[in-house]
Amino acid sequence: MIPLHFLLPFIVFITIFTVLAVDKYAGEFYIFLLFTITSNLLLYFGFRKNAIFFDTFIGVFLWLGFWLKATVRIVFLDSKFSEGFRGVIISGETFDNALFMSSIAFLALIIASYVRERFIFKYPDTKEEETSALYLFYIDHRKKILLAYTFLFLFVALSNFYLDIYQRGGITHTVLPFGLNGIYKWLLLFGLSSFAALILKYEFSLQRKVTYFVPVLTLIEACITNISLLSRGMILNTSALGFGMIKNIKINRIKTNKKFFLIIVITFVVLFLGSVVLVNNLRNNTNTITSININQSTNGIKILFLDRWVGIEGMLAVSMSSRRGWSLLQEAANEKYDEHKTSFYDLNLINSPYLNTDMSKHHHISLPGFIAFFYYSGSIIFLFAVLLSLGLLASLIELASYRLSANNIIFAALIAQVIAYRYTHFGYVPAQSYLLFGSIFLNIFIIYGANKVLSLWYKQDG
Repeated sequence: MIPLHFLLPFIVFITIFTVLAVDKYAGEFYIFLLFTITSNLLLYFGFRKNAIFFDTFIGVFLWLGFWLKATVRIVFLDSKFSEGFRGVIISGETFDNALFMSSIAFLALIIASYVRERFIFKYPDTKEEETSALYLFYIDHRKKILLAYTFLFLFVALSNFYLDIYQRGGITHTVLPFGLNGIYKWLLLFGLSSFAALILKYEFSLQRKVTYFVPVLTLIEACITNISLLSRGMILNTSALGFGMIKNIKINRIKTNKKFFLIIVITFVVLFLGSVVLVNNLRNNTNTITSININQSTNGIKILFLDRWVGIEGMLAVSMSSRRGWSLLQEAANEKYDEHKTSFYDLNLINSPYLNTDMSKHHHISLPGFIAFFYYSGSIIFLFAVLLSLGLLASLIELASYRLSANNIIFAALIAQVIAYRYTHFGYVPAQSYLLFGSIFLNIFIIYGANKVLSLWYKQDG
């Protein structure tokens, strides 16, 4: 449960900003109040006692992309939005429709979370002994595994950076044989972090107390990997590993202290800010570090904390569209991948800044998010049913990742974050979602298979 000394200041903050927003809101005040209640209830559900990691991440991502972004722009920026809405005046009716439909989607996810807690699963509160074969293998080969992990992430990051195999918003310049581009993409997005999740779990189980080396090593991996990707999203996988680590420490009653968390947080902040500054500079200087533009980097960090989160703009765009209906949903669902062309959403629903962008060097797209995408249909019943189903599906995948990894709660947290992030950034070439979810299932079964094979080996060995 959220401590009262954290909850009360947050409630005061929400209340003050809600009052300020209602005074300037162009639509009906009760719609904004409904939107505020449902979005913050979804956030609260993500931190209640029996929440799972998907609840936490989807609640945070949607709160940032919907309530916080909408409220800040209503209160301080005269209800003006930058992502695809430059020069567009948004009516009160459009606001009401977008916020009401968003509230329906939030309610669907809240109900899905309650159903999961009541009928599917919740994490145990008691200590779990580590007995997996992978853990035994880690004990036997700890130094070699840590060395191999370090070499792997350095090799993957450096080779990806110099060969331009996969980078955020970039064009692929190197096509490797035997489908190795796909392996690189998996490793960079969450494969290397999956190895980190296993190592963290086994290290804590082995030492029975917090240690600094492995957590700091995983932060360094995340920093280097995101620089290689030209991504400012280091916070994503590291936050998942951090949440999982805290839960693991609590359940297994691992000895810890405030100094440990202070050092980890300071290390993360330094590496995160450093990665953002470097990536901003690399993006603006075509992969060549010449000088660090502090003002530009500061603006980039500001964007990360507000406009980077996908959400309310998508719902506003769909609410404004006269094309809303089943045909629009079908056309969007049939979108084909083309890295030299921007997205269906950019071309059809918003005043996109990327329409006249040179796509020979960069691949820029805007995203509606999964709530806006399924509202293309214009059906409130369809939107509610799909969001309810997707909430339950995410819960089942998180359960599978936990059970099939021999109850590795840190790994489960990582997979939950990947799913929540994919949901909130849904909408571009949706038919290719099978690639990501296929990678998730393959990742889970690789760990499960390795445990099974090693367990047979240890049985024969002794």
